[in-house]
Amino acid sequence: MRWSQLFIPTLREVPAEAEVPSHQLLLRAGYVRQLSAGLYNYLFLAQRSMNKIIGIVRQEMDAIGAQEMYLPGLNPAEVWQESGRWDLMGANMFRLKDRWQRDYCLGMTHEEIMTFIARGELRSYKQLPQLWYQIQTKFRDEPRPKSGLLRVRQFIMKDSYSFDVDAAGLDTSYQKHYDAYCRIFDRCGLKYSIVEAHSGAMGGSQSHEFMVASDAGEDLIVIGRNYAANLEKAVSRPVPPAVPDPEGDLQPEQFHTPGQKSIEDVSAFDGMPPSSHIKSLVLVADDKPVLALLRGDHQLSETKFTSVAGVSEFRPAHPGEIADWMGAEAGSLGPVGMKMRIIADITLEGRRNMVAGANKTDYHLRNVTPGEDFQAEFADIRQVTAGDTDITTGEPLQLVKAMEIGHIFKLGYKYSESMGLRVQDEKGKDITPIMGSYGIGMERILCAAIELYHDDDGMMMPASIAPFDVVITPVNMKDAALREAAESLYAECKRAGLDPLLDDRDERPGVKFKDSDLIGIPFRITLGKKLAEGNVEVYVRRTKEKFDIALADAAAKVKALVTPS
Repeated sequence: MRWSQLFIPTLREVPAEAEVPSHQLLLRAGYVRQLSAGLYNYLFLAQRSMNKIIGIVRQEMDAIGAQEMYLPGLNPAEVWQESGRWDLMGANMFRLKDRWQRDYCLGMTHEEIMTFIARGELRSYKQLPQLWYQIQTKFRDEPRPKSGLLRVRQFIMKDSYSFDVDAAGLDTSYQKHYDAYCRIFDRCGLKYSIVEAHSGAMGGSQSHEFMVASDAGEDLIVIGRNYAANLEKAVSRPVPPAVPDPEGDLQPEQFHTPGQKSIEDVSAFDGMPPSSHIKSLVLVADDKPVLALLRGDHQLSETKFTSVAGVSEFRPAHPGEIADWMGAEAGSLGPVGMKMRIIADITLEGRRNMVAGANKTDYHLRNVTPGEDFQAEFADIRQVTAGDTDITTGEPLQLVKAMEIGHIFKLGYKYSESMGLRVQDEKGKDITPIMGSYGIGMERILCAAIELYHDDDGMMMPASIAPFDVVITPVNMKDAALREAAESLYAECKRAGLDPLLDDRDERPGVKFKDSDLIGIPFRITLGKKLAEGNVEVYVRRTKEKFDIALADAAAKVKALVTPS
């Protein structure tokens, strides 16, 4: 293609509304333009890159025997009601009514629709396993769209679904996807970590996230030499308490703490570090009060708590509820004397003579010993914190910001059971197929590549997903020799299987160089004064390396760089 005929509206200044590098550069390089909050128009360059990403995904899904379908984005409420997710998805789901006032939604994902198809068509175990996938637009009524294409209301996903006879079959389908995802992200040129994750509203017994470390990410992952997990799921060996517990079989002793509400306030007041205090959180789960206890310097993991408590969701208690149940205001709450369910983090097990609220406003208790002065269920309900170590090796762990690019789930029987999917086994008995679900965010691959590979001049796109492989740049289109050589090289690059762009604009060389750097084309061949000697200059965008090569060899050389053996 010829640059002079293309629509590439580049910007010299960073748009004020763009915060993260991928958002800034997608706008500056003319890849996207915003329509409204969380909605973007994908212009020519973005569409070329997206098509290349989709092509890689499609090839790898086809390679594991997955069959591509295409399902409606508009879904009737009844299907989602069968699974129970019509209410569970809450305000994140776009809902609408048709002219007959029937309820519909815009699909956020397609477990229900795939299960609906399977229920109507699968009859025998002989038809299993099945791997079905689609590449489809999804919708989420995102309350806070931000960071360009990273948090949007409309996006493109590859979602696939497996149906197997038993857990062993699901293991096989899951591993196929795990391996295929690695190949996809490798081919897209990404550096990523695979972490244990929580399944959330998807349900299921096991899941992994594929994460790219980036300051633009909204998740935290916990990384060690031999360990990786999402913060929601991660476990660790905690940093020891700042000071040892006081020794002796001491009795709880009330003391006045006027106006001291937070752990930090009370710690400064009584001279004991936060790790010597018990943090008390009054929560409401299944309409019943639950007291969650943590070491004063730790934070509650909502995911772990819901799992331990055996509930799907919970909320903090309201002030009036706290007063009725505890007899005190927040800031003076503790476990001693409480009859409600108490779940304490395992870091409190074995501790002695700690500080806790007295359940009397502006008073606390010294010398509170878990397991003696109150009884509790002990479980891991805390988030990993900086400084923690691997529970197996004792090696240090890091908390790293990251963005999710893919997520795979072992769904189990959540959808097949609730929606009545049954097939007959070899004895003619009805059985329920077991399912898996596997998603990749297409825009997130593009954004992750930009976040990983950019500099002050623009993008440095991996060749496999860049809008073009190489830009051919004659420094002066009015020079007949340069123009003729550029045209010849352009044709040769196409014959070599490259995806070339000919910058045939009547612009100064500096403008051309800046534009090609900005839009991220991985290689540039410059035709200038050295052509008189039969040479051209090859420029590698990622490394900024430049070298001269014979014009006759340039196409083959760039082909080798784009597709190394």
